[in-house]
Amino acid sequence: MAISNIRYGEGVTKEVGMDLQNLGARRVCLMTDKNLSQLPPVNAVLNSLAKYGINFQMYDNVRVEPTDQSFLDAIEFAKKGEFDAYVAVGGGSVMDTCKAANLYASSPGSDFLDYVNAPIGQGRPVTVPLKPLIAVPTTAGTGSETTGVAIFDFKELKVKTGIASRAIKPTLGIVDPLHTLSMPERIVANSGFDVLCHALESYTALPYNMRSPCPSDPIHRPAYQGSNPISDVWALHALRIVAKYLKRAIRNPEDREARANMHLASAFAGIGFGNAGVHLCHGMSYPISGLVKTYKPKDYNVDHALVPHGLSVVLTSPAVFAFTAEICPERHLEAAEILGADVRTARIKDAGLVLADTLRKFLFELDVDDGLAAIGYSKADIPALVKGTLPQERVTKLSPRPQTEEDLSSLFEESMKLY
Repeated sequence: MAISNIRYGEGVTKEVGMDLQNLGARRVCLMTDKNLSQLPPVNAVLNSLAKYGINFQMYDNVRVEPTDQSFLDAIEFAKKGEFDAYVAVGGGSVMDTCKAANLYASSPGSDFLDYVNAPIGQGRPVTVPLKPLIAVPTTAGTGSETTGVAIFDFKELKVKTGIASRAIKPTLGIVDPLHTLSMPERIVANSGFDVLCHALESYTALPYNMRSPCPSDPIHRPAYQGSNPISDVWALHALRIVAKYLKRAIRNPEDREARANMHLASAFAGIGFGNAGVHLCHGMSYPISGLVKTYKPKDYNVDHALVPHGLSVVLTSPAVFAFTAEICPERHLEAAEILGADVRTARIKDAGLVLADTLRKFLFELDVDDGLAAIGYSKADIPALVKGTLPQERVTKLSPRPQTEEDLSSLFEESMKLY
């Protein structure tokens, strides 16, 4: 198990200046995005840095849903700055960009593809020491403050990929629920769907002791281990919080209890999937995001077409869990029950359908777009979507049920319409 240190509580952001002082940091890189740079979370960090006399430079050019080019811009900034510590204030895009900047600035001789996941990159193990990175999440979704994963769009191949290594996980995650109060409704919803799928996928992933071959050296052991007894605890706990609080957090921005709990659930699910891994919903989501044509979601202030990560993940969830359930039906039924299904009379062989129906109902009540067709895809796009899923072996191989290209085509087709 690998986990970042986590500090939780309303207002804990004000301690970040002291943390940097305690680390002896002399040149700090503060990373965020253009929208957030004007909002209270960044302000809270700036106040703390000023109060404790921390010398820093701010990079606010992070792209929401980063690309290889936006990573390279941030890496260039980090190399020039010769920083000895990093602070990331934002959602998954900011935290992931900061992880990449820290990695490549600490390993200046490396080619960009050296650390990118195979088969797109070399997937080399990280052997250089990195600088301390403090992550301050402002969304309740990615759990990126706990994980050693950084995801980006590889433009040339129109596919999402990433870097996965325990070495890049943040030194400390500062989980301050005050920061989620500035999130608009759809961002709360889409971030929450990411937490939902992190929990469901890590709980139903191929068990850790069924994976092979064993790595020849511990340094080659992947960050994603398969479902395991410790990740299960975190995944189930996160799922229970989602069931209880996600609808409330979306519907009432003033519901501090719901928003604070979803912020915790995001970290909990991050600890779960950061070690167990995710599988098909995430594997299939990468081309759904990467091939987007014109879709622009409500509540997102961006200048480019974008399918928010949590939305791209959750749209395939009914089809995916109907498909995977035959391997571990008890776990699928248990998940459906946590999400509110009455399973007293359900037959074990119907576990997948029960969970799929429960998810559809959940999404319908939360006003989610009606499948992939509603965000601009048609049957004609299925071959490209399948092609974009195939390189995602790092996650697709963790599906409890192996899948062929035909299976993936069917799953995309079934996800065109949800209701």
